[in-house]
Order: sequence, then structure tokens, then C-alpha cells
Amino acid sequence: MLDRRSLMLSAAALTAAGTAGTVRATPSPRDAALAQALERSGAPALAGAVIGREGLIWRGAAGVRIAGGEDAVTSDDLWHLGSNTKAMTAMLYGRLVEDGSARWSATLPALFPDLAVDAAWAETTLEDLMAHRAGLLDAAVLDMPTRVAGMSDPRPLDEQRTDLVRRALTRPPTGEPGAFAYGNLNYVLAGAAIERLTGTTWEEAMQDRLFQPLGITSGGFGPPVGDQPRGHMNLGAPVPVAPDQAGADNPPFLGPAGTAHMTLADYSRFLVLFLTDGGGFVTPETISRLTTPPEGADYALGWAVAANSPLTGGPMLAHEGSNTLWHVTTIIAPARGLAAVAASNDHGRGGAATQGLAARLIRPES
Repeated sequence: MLDRRSLMLSAAALTAAGTAGTVRATPSPRDAALAQALERSGAPALAGAVIGREGLIWRGAAGVRIAGGEDAVTSDDLWHLGSNTKAMTAMLYGRLVEDGSARWSATLPALFPDLAVDAAWAETTLEDLMAHRAGLLDAAVLDMPTRVAGMSDPRPLDEQRTDLVRRALTRPPTGEPGAFAYGNLNYVLAGAAIERLTGTTWEEAMQDRLFQPLGITSGGFGPPVGDQPRGHMNLGAPVPVAPDQAGADNPPFLGPAGTAHMTLADYSRFLVLFLTDGGGFVTPETISRLTTPPEGADYALGWAVAANSPLTGGPMLAHEGSNTLWHVTTIIAPARGLAAVAASNDHGRGGAATQGLAARLIRPES
């Protein structure tokens, strides 16, 4: 999962990329961009989508599910979204605020009343966490032994997350409160708070309160299983990693920070909300809350934000996600009512390619 420089999609990274794969004899400009991006990247596969206010405008996929194989990816395949999950966790919390179950101003001691929260967190809100400005640093809790143990921990995920909350909040912040410090632990704690508020696991709350109401039927967590693309590690060449193989994903307790997967068509159902002031699913006020950074900042709740980007010709929301095996880049131009997403089943070779492809797809001439 990625740092802010990646999230803001630096100008150097936002060059058009391309790929090879089977395309129609007379491909559309978007199909051609996808094929070119794949060819240049050397990744096993790339996929892309363009979304408008009414939903999908275009989608495509090129390449193979497994490097060296012949099983071609399809437009209906599943893609691991990585840290793009964070915006979904924030949206879920916004829904809870709207139905009266939560408050934006809720402090961490109020959300975890059974834990001995250190006094230094007394005024810290969940919104501070989701904006990565709470002073919570991953290194203080998410060390390698914790991550390794989490891969095989048999306890329910809500118990695991509560333990992480306890380890994080029963001592003072290790970072500077108010300063931006991107980290996955922020969203693990947000997920734990959602579990307290709903009485279910974060995964169940996501399915019941976000995926199902939006018509997202392919949504799941962890690496896709079955006849689907495989994530690839880079060992000089892309090496596929089976979903049940060690290292196929981050530990499951990191779910709220980045383990969702789904088709790009289903992901577009979520992105449309940011093109339609919530589309009736949430209010325009909630969308504004989710996409407005603190004063002087450029990260809101699950989105990097630019007030006026040359790439989109106006406001831009952007985010990237990777578990080091997959890579997804999302760019939204709210004023134009347009969003673009690009995905690869190889972070090492496909990461820059997804940046370039998403940038090319969002441009007015695309």
C-alpha cells in the first residue's frame, strides 16, 4: 500500500503507457491505449474502465491471467483493489453517520470505551484517523512479526483488530498529531470502530451496508480465487502467486485498509457516487466530507485531492492500491463527471502502466 507521492500521481508517472494483447482489427482509441500499455509494460495483464455519471462508458482487458499461460483475462475478471479499499471504508462510516449510528466528531475514547485509551488520544477523532493525521504510525504496531502472525491467526478478525487498537491506543502517539502520515493502521482502527458500531465484522458490514445496496455482487476480500487472474511477484520475471500461497496478500486483519476485490464493472458502481453527489446512496454533504481535505492538506478520507489538476482540467480525486502483487490506479474528475481506473495483476511491471493508462483514459481527448 502506497505513499502520498504515488497517490498524487506525479507528473513523471503520468505518461501514457501501453500493452499488447488481442484487440479488434480496428480498435477504439481506448482499446488501442490498453493494448499499447500492456505491450510496453511487460506485465501479464492490464484492464481499464471509464465511468460517467450514468455508469460504465467503456471497459477492456488484455493479457493473460497467469504469466506464461494462455488463459486470457476478461472484462468480467476480479481485480484486487489494494488501498482503494480505504475510500470504501470511509464511505461505510459515512453511511453509519447518516443513519444515526455514528458521529463524525466521535473521539477514540468514546469509540473504544472498554479500552484504556491513553489520555493523549482524548480529542482524536475517527476522521483524524481516516485523513492520516492522528499521529498513528504503522511502524509502532504493524511490525513484521505481527504481520506474519496475522497470516495464520485463527481468532475472529474483529478480535485481532481490537488487539491492534489496544496496542496502538494504550500508549501516546508515536507520530505528530495533525501532521499527515499515510498508514494502513489508521484504517484498521476505523474498521474496528465500525465493528463496534455495527456488531458485525468489517467484512460483514461492507457486504451488508455497501456492496449489496450498490448492487456489487462480485465483491470479496483477499486475492481472487478460482478461474481468475493471479497476482505476481517480481523475481526478474513475473511469478504467479496462488491465492492460498503464503504471501498472496497482506494479513486479513488489514482488510479495512486494503483487501477488497471485485470486477471493474462493480467498482464503477462505487465510483459513480463521486460523480453524482452520492447518487441518493449518501447525501451530497457526506460526499463533500469524504472528499474535502483539512485546510492546507491534499488528502481527504481515502482520496488524494487536487483542487485544480492539469490532468483532469479541474478538481481531481486519485488513489492507488497495491499489495505488491497487484496494482490499481483510480482517477476521478468530478466536475467533468468522469472517472478512469486501470488495474494490473503485477505491481512491479504493471504499476507504472496503470498510472499511465488511467491518466490517458481520463484526458478529455480520450
